[in-house]
Amino acid sequence: MDPVEALRELGGVAPFGELIALTSRPQILAAMAAGSILKPRHNRYCLADAGDTHRAVARTGGTASHLSAAQEFGWKLKHDPIRPCITLPRSARKPKGAYELHWADLSDRELRRNVTSRTRTVIDCARAYDFDVALSVADSALREGIVDRDDLLLAAARSPRTGRAKALRVAREASHLRANPFETCLYVIALTVLGLSVVPQGRVPGIGFVDLLDRILGIVIEAESLEHHWTKAGLQRDVDRYTAAARLGLVVVRFTWTEVMFHPEDVAAAIADVVRWRTVQAVGRHALVA
Repeated sequence: MDPVEALRELGGVAPFGELIALTSRPQILAAMAAGSILKPRHNRYCLADAGDTHRAVARTGGTASHLSAAQEFGWKLKHDPIRPCITLPRSARKPKGAYELHWADLSDRELRRNVTSRTRTVIDCARAYDFDVALSVADSALREGIVDRDDLLLAAARSPRTGRAKALRVAREASHLRANPFETCLYVIALTVLGLSVVPQGRVPGIGFVDLLDRILGIVIEAESLEHHWTKAGLQRDVDRYTAAARLGLVVVRFTWTEVMFHPEDVAAAIADVVRWRTVQAVGRHALVA
């Protein structure tokens, strides 16, 4: 896989171990030489457009915020910001240039560091963006381990009234258990399916942890990446794992990154069909007769 595409699938940023699993060392070196990916620090690779934020901060005199701040922290995102996200003091004039601009009161620390705080960044994203984009940011923040869910809940409760309900929803649903935006976005889709109740990283005896698990209906939902499945050994692990699931009476539904990111309606429809038939099996045919 091309390193740029690999980084997009991995959330825009990744250590060498994650990136090499989807591509090769010569491809990584070639992409770095071409300037399409960057290595901002040891064992950290990112897409080249992440560097636009520093130039935007210098030109506007503002502070990196929202998705750009999340990039600065090295968090995995559903997608990179289309334009650099900059927050300006309320008294500042609108600068020239293609930026995603916001105005707010900024702390001295944020002004000195040219980036909004971690907790504020999560809440800003929750108030500004769609649920799946914002939850991907929140999950990444929790995985980093510097802020916790209580920090987010408190900040959400204290946030401005406009967008507060969105911020509270993100804070309540945020979890460090989801490994990346791929799993987060699959979880968000699952939340839209009536009759389904999933937990992330559910443990199944004899199988281990699965991405999403509905224990009542016996449904396993997996976010499938090439990272673990493109070798003979990976194929054998798949066969063993899903045979074991079938022997336990579980239904396993698997989706690719492309399906989850670009065809969420199809993913939701497929899950809904499985939920419908598992409900029929669980409570009898007459339960779903309209």
